[in-house]
Amino acid sequence: MSVPELAPHSALDPAIAARLKRTPDGLVAAIVREHGSGDVLMLAWMDDEALHRTLTTGRATYYSRSRREYWVKGATSGHHQYVRSVALDCDGDALLLTVDQVGAACHTGTHTCFTDDLPVTGPERGTA
Repeated sequence: MSVPELAPHSALDPAIAARLKRTPDGLVAAIVREHGSGDVLMLAWMDDEALHRTLTTGRATYYSRSRREYWVKGATSGHHQYVRSVALDCDGDALLLTVDQVGAACHTGTHTCFTDDLPVTGPERGTA
């Protein structure tokens, strides 16, 4: 797998950058949930620069692994994400963005990317 051409230098706070545990290609998973409903909307990827842009603009900015470029959610679709908060998980390898979603979150036009439920049939199903 080739390494993406990420921003060589970022203005991300060094204290935040030091806490991130990135994939070998320099990315951190970003889980996105909707502020009002709590729905999990999507999973995207960020590098230091995408996180810096998100934190400083309040607009969700991600790194596209397929296009090898930054994208601001809604810039072309009009389905914007206005960031309410960003949390780093205890291991430093995932981010949780809480957003106000305008329009569909998924590129397919659905509210959330998680629309295909898979069957769970194990013996522990439904017990808590």
